[in-house]
Amino acid sequence: MTELELNTNDYLRGIVMNLPESPGCYQYLDKEKNIIYVGKAKNLRRRVYSYFSKEHEPGKTRILVSKITDIKYVVVKSEEDALLLENNLIKKYKPRYNVLLKDDKTYPSICISNEYFPRIYPTRRIIRDGSTYFGPYSHIPTMNGLLALIRKLYPIRTCHLGLTPEAIKNNRFKVCLEYHIKNCLGPCIGEQSHEEYMKSIQEIREILRGNVQELTRSMMQEMQTLANEMHFEEAQAIKERYQFIKNFQAKSEVVSNSLHNIDVFSIEQDEESAFINYLHIAQGSINQAFTFEYKRRLEESKEELLQLGIIEMRERYKSLSREIIVPFELNLELNNVTFTIPQRGEKKKLLDLSILNVKQYRADRMKQAEKLNPEQKSVRLMKEIQAALGMKKMPIQIECFDNSNISGSDAVAACVVFKKAKPSKQDYRKYNLKTVVGPDDYASMQEVVRRRYSRAIEEGTPLPDLIITDGGKGQMETVRQVIEDELHLQIPIAGLAKDDKHRTRELLFGFPPLTIGLKQNTPLFHLLEQIQNEVHRFAITFHRDKRSKRQTASILDTINGIGEKTKSTLLKQFKSVKRIREATEEEIASVIGPAKAKILVVGLKET
Repeated sequence: MTELELNTNDYLRGIVMNLPESPGCYQYLDKEKNIIYVGKAKNLRRRVYSYFSKEHEPGKTRILVSKITDIKYVVVKSEEDALLLENNLIKKYKPRYNVLLKDDKTYPSICISNEYFPRIYPTRRIIRDGSTYFGPYSHIPTMNGLLALIRKLYPIRTCHLGLTPEAIKNNRFKVCLEYHIKNCLGPCIGEQSHEEYMKSIQEIREILRGNVQELTRSMMQEMQTLANEMHFEEAQAIKERYQFIKNFQAKSEVVSNSLHNIDVFSIEQDEESAFINYLHIAQGSINQAFTFEYKRRLEESKEELLQLGIIEMRERYKSLSREIIVPFELNLELNNVTFTIPQRGEKKKLLDLSILNVKQYRADRMKQAEKLNPEQKSVRLMKEIQAALGMKKMPIQIECFDNSNISGSDAVAACVVFKKAKPSKQDYRKYNLKTVVGPDDYASMQEVVRRRYSRAIEEGTPLPDLIITDGGKGQMETVRQVIEDELHLQIPIAGLAKDDKHRTRELLFGFPPLTIGLKQNTPLFHLLEQIQNEVHRFAITFHRDKRSKRQTASILDTINGIGEKTKSTLLKQFKSVKRIREATEEEIASVIGPAKAKILVVGLKET
């Protein structure tokens, strides 16, 4: 390995060049000796060396490297151990430049207490006293449903009495209301044996583990044995519990009876966050489902984030699954674990279900964020346009043009302005065409664009970040000729083309223009569709108003002293110029007054 190429100080260079080529975790410290980043590696020296041996692009990684003043590391036996240690160190120190688990709240678990007669209850505190915990449960109704099922099936005590064999033998307790309403069988007074009670606890453990198939099979055998021995009442009690369990199982997400003890993971991400879904399959049913979010800090890849999520979830849920289904190949090895990327069949359906869940979770989080911060949606849409068109800056101000005429008559054009992805109606402009004769859309577009941006240059008003034409390649080229060749401006130009039914079909960009793929029914598509519809509406409305004014032009327009308001009042009352001529001066005076009536009557006689 060569010397470090960058200007790394001697202290750091000495640490990096002497790191072992072994699996482990490394910690970067700043000048205040705070841990600012924790990472894991198959080969510590190679991984840490990569941070200092090349020039990083401007961004968070370059800033991180500039702040490193010391490096600590821990060597472990395997990559799996490195992943576990990294996860624990991130939770402990919460380094500034590591991904942040956003749902870092405590979800409840179901506890089976470590007592002579164990209790079963929900809790958010994990106490290492020998008790057994199942969960945590991110979906509280699921946990409550399980507890309700258990209480329905098994009369387990709910009191906090210290039920030791000695205390029970010495008659230190009395039964409570739960005993009288048959929710408890009275272990406190010796009416339920320890053996019978613990048999119920063992069955409850199997339910909580998701092993209901084995439990129902055992119950069926016991029920048949009791029936054969003529113990029908005991057999009936087991039958009722059996039916309750089967009904509960039917309500859960059943996959395939052949699938057991499998973990499923999928991931979606954007610039700021990564969302990971986790499903656990036991005995053909999904008995754990959880989606969580990582706040990205550096340019972490999907693979790195998913690896971190897998370790986090398997540790949190104490999963010992020997098979993990993932959407793509991972450079990750776990002891006695197989990674599967299914292409078809039941496992592919499981992966698709996980992907569906993670996409829905991401969409829900985005909606929540947009409600709290409405500008966030606008910024996201502008970034999407920027990314789709490969622009250097976000299109904060977008301007769109359209022409309208009928066989060249009453030719007009319109410009609509969108600022931060929202219409800015006070900036809309209408244009009567001055230099174009006849129906020439290209010449009309050039005249309007030339007039608008020549004036903007003269007055020093802000120029748009993106110009959109309501048309295809021809319109784009005519705009480019004015913007670039005549005015020498560098403004990106796009075109929105429509289909035969006058619906937004495609977005064009670049010279020569290329079609930019747009998914219909997405927020971005609806924004572009809104821009196109808005400029078309604005231009058509202006053209209709102008045509209407021309068609209502009459002899009244030539009479001095008869203004637009008086003309409208007369036409509203008499409906036509002909009827005004036929009316008497008195009738006209009753509408517009004697003075104007006299002017009108004289004017009409002279024409």
